[in-house]
Amino acid sequence: MKPFVSDVPASRVVFGAGTLSDLRSEVARLGINRAFFLSTAAQRETIAVARASMADLFAGEFADAAMHTPVAVTDTALAMLRAADADGLVSIGGGSAIGLGKALALRTGLPHLAVPTTYAGSEMTPILGQTEEGVKTTMRDPVVQPASVLYDVELTLTLPAQMSGVSGLNAIAHAVEALYASDADPIILLMAEEGIRALAGSLPLIAKDAQNGEARSDALYGAWLCATCLGRTTVALHHKLCHVLGGTFDLPHAETHAAVLPHAWAYNAPAVPEAAAKLRRALATDRPAQSLFDMTASFGAPTALRDLGMPKDGIDRAVELIFKNPYANPRPLEPDAIRALLEDVWAGRRPNA
Repeated sequence: MKPFVSDVPASRVVFGAGTLSDLRSEVARLGINRAFFLSTAAQRETIAVARASMADLFAGEFADAAMHTPVAVTDTALAMLRAADADGLVSIGGGSAIGLGKALALRTGLPHLAVPTTYAGSEMTPILGQTEEGVKTTMRDPVVQPASVLYDVELTLTLPAQMSGVSGLNAIAHAVEALYASDADPIILLMAEEGIRALAGSLPLIAKDAQNGEARSDALYGAWLCATCLGRTTVALHHKLCHVLGGTFDLPHAETHAAVLPHAWAYNAPAVPEAAAKLRRALATDRPAQSLFDMTASFGAPTALRDLGMPKDGIDRAVELIFKNPYANPRPLEPDAIRALLEDVWAGRRPNA
């Protein structure tokens, strides 16, 4: 057994079907008397249901959360939060809403309860990515990790099949990088492999029947495991690529992760044989990169950055930013190889690995 350090941050998780009914008690458990709700417009109906169950604890809402947590949006939400005299935050939605909650928690120190409705995983991490003037920066700080997370399987039933697929692949990407993270401990490696297995098994079932409750439960369970891995390990090339591409070209978050993942894995696979064996086992395939690529395509989701709105002449800019502040990576980053990788994912070429 290799030496390791296992640092487990305190976090409360409530998981099940219909757990939104526990929201009032979970909010009260955090000592929140005036809760400020955060979401995108798509979750206004869910907020209305939540508000009805705890009207006396409802301070206000902000339903304009945006991808990549723009600083300007956080500024606007902060002004409304202060005007509402709120003493706690409740975010309902995917990475946009939860990211905004984390940004506000950083600025105010208020307790934050997250209710995820996708598989993105931001709720289980101390990581905050923020965008300003076309540049996305990330940071780690325990204060931004939500104090409690309420997973309600029923809230994922309305997530469209294609969005379920790319959101699930986004979650898988967290665990894939955890498989070769230098600071992964044995428990994280088990969680990463199990999380990938759970999502890889459930996502095809969701593609056939979005109302499959058992598959939805397995997928949300897998997403929780993958998100926990992201929160407790350092990220590498895949996440660097996605942070640069998303922040610079305003590409959709989950779709970008899904498109990049097969290519980032193919780049690193030769340098991480133990992780490769685990991924082959979790995906039940000898060609993980192709399997991940085909999974994205099976949902009808774009596999090419050009179809997500990235201009081809942006490749040089992306390479420049990747090397401006590179993340640690098991395989050395080579400019020509990274450019070739970006050209492949821009064009949507199927990897050979």
